[in-house]
Amino acid sequence: MLINWKLTKKRGNFRPVLEYSIKLEDFEKELAVDQVVLESLIPEPPGSCFSSCLPGEYERGDGACGVYRIYTPDHKKAFAEGKLVLPWREDGSFPEIEESFLLLRENFETKLKEAYDSLPIEETGSLELSAKTRNYLASGLISKKILESSLL
Repeated sequence: MLINWKLTKKRGNFRPVLEYSIKLEDFEKELAVDQVVLESLIPEPPGSCFSSCLPGEYERGDGACGVYRIYTPDHKKAFAEGKLVLPWREDGSFPEIEESFLLLRENFETKLKEAYDSLPIEETGSLELSAKTRNYLASGLISKKILESSLL
C-alpha cells in the first residue's frame, strides 16, 4: 500500500488543505484484503466547508474540532483519495496526519496478514462404482451377453 499526502496553506486566514492518495499494490489486490476504516486523529474544524477562518471564529474562537475518518481503498478499485480542510493553526503543525496514516497502515497490515494466512485450496476427486455393486450386477450382465451372443 502506498500512501502519499500533501499539506498546503495559502498565506493569511486560509485553512490548510490536506490532499492524500492511497494505492494498493497488485499482490494486495489479489488477496482481496478487507477495507480498513479508521477514525483518525486528523482534526476536522467546525465549518470545514469554508476555506478560511477569521480570528475569533470557529476553531479560532474556541470551537471544538471533530476528527475525520480515513480509509483504505476497496480491493476492486485499489485506489482512494481525499481532500480534507484542516483547522487554522498558528504554527501550522499537524503531527496527527502522519500518526493517523501510521495507524491506518498498521490496521491494514493486520488485515493483510490475516488474508495471506488464508491458504489456497485446489481439490479434485473422482468416484466409480464400488466392488460390491459391480459383483451384484456382474452375474446378470454376463448372462445377458451370453444369451444375446447365442441368438446371433
